[in-house]
Amino acid sequence: MASGGPGEVDAAARAATDAFAGWRETTGTERKRLLHRVADLIEANGEEIALLETCDTGQPIRFMSKAAARAAENFRFFADRSETASDGLSLPASGHLNYTLRQPIGPVCIITPWNTPFMLSTWKMAPALAAGCTVVHKPAEWSPVTATRLAELVHEAGIPPGVVNVVNGIGETAGRALTEHPDIRAIGFVGDTRTGRAIMRQGAETLKRVHFELGGKNPVVVFADADLDRALDATVFMIYSLNGERCTSGSRVLVERTVYDDFIARLAERVKRIRLGNPFDPATELGPLIHPQHLEKVQSYVTAGRQEGATLIAGGRCPENAGAGNYFEATLFGDADRFMRIAREEVFGPFLTAIPFDTEQEALEVANDVDYGLAAYLWTSDVTRAHAFGQRLEAGMVWVNSENVRHLPTPFGGMKSSGIGRDGGDYSFDFYMETKNIDIALDRHPVPKLGK
Repeated sequence: MASGGPGEVDAAARAATDAFAGWRETTGTERKRLLHRVADLIEANGEEIALLETCDTGQPIRFMSKAAARAAENFRFFADRSETASDGLSLPASGHLNYTLRQPIGPVCIITPWNTPFMLSTWKMAPALAAGCTVVHKPAEWSPVTATRLAELVHEAGIPPGVVNVVNGIGETAGRALTEHPDIRAIGFVGDTRTGRAIMRQGAETLKRVHFELGGKNPVVVFADADLDRALDATVFMIYSLNGERCTSGSRVLVERTVYDDFIARLAERVKRIRLGNPFDPATELGPLIHPQHLEKVQSYVTAGRQEGATLIAGGRCPENAGAGNYFEATLFGDADRFMRIAREEVFGPFLTAIPFDTEQEALEVANDVDYGLAAYLWTSDVTRAHAFGQRLEAGMVWVNSENVRHLPTPFGGMKSSGIGRDGGDYSFDFYMETKNIDIALDRHPVPKLGK
């Protein structure tokens, strides 16, 4: 895959700028038709997309087989909103009529991560196109393949040249050239918090609008009165699916002490049975990690957990019979406390840390005592606790008695070091569009006179 630099970025940004006027003036009805056509093509090529995604990332095919369906759903959802994206409000006042409307902000860049690149590319691109923006897309250098395939499908659907552009390259060159480019009006980024801070600095000189979905250290809080069977299923799924490389993974489980030993024993049994293997095998539940550097990072937290006094209950090794590849066993540490690195830092792998708690207040303090605030999961049968505790959790999204079940109109995003802004529904248009107010005088009201 070619690695672009400032020259390629400049060409892509200029193409997006040249195409913007025409795409902005394209009717919402026509944009709707074209985006639905993209969705049709994604579905028609779903098997190929799944195979490419698994080949590029190591994600098990059992999960990537759903990638095309989810991506097509993203395009259809925002396609149906293209016709109303510009809608605003009527705000009458005495002697005046104010009304608002929304207009596309201009050429935007989207920078997507390597964990589920195809789906996340559509999640960012579809609302930008529905809003009337043109796009320069830089995918992660570790997983560039499906971004190119998506661009091909977009062009096959009939979206005009220059509306969608792809530049491959590393963050320090292509990424920086894109975030600093004067023609780019906004930056939508999904990735780690450190990179988000750098992008904010790079875009500051040209006052770019930013939307960041960054890291997470998401708690799963399990009270003794919960349906423990369902809580167990959801806990296992939300950390060990997608190789644990998921921003919303429940990477630390807080369990009420009266049920802690039993819950963790059952959890350990499940973790030890997770099927690690060839990601193209439909029976595989856990595939190889994305890159040797990432494998090294995940392994380093096993050393950290042992040094800090937590108990390694399951996994923690690269299997001897794995052969070539970045294979790493599903890992579980127990008897941790909130001050350990494995309880505070984002590992971004199949790595779960278990922490016991005694009281509701303690659980809340531990859950909130991290830099991140993306997602949280709460398990309880107490309706009052579900609302009161959920509202006090410092997270942009809280699921009660559920794993991560996405409803596309709802806001998606985090607090604290987990990001800025929200995706989903009209929240996406708040980012990709400018809101304009127009005031019409309805009478000949007195105008102040100076210098007469």
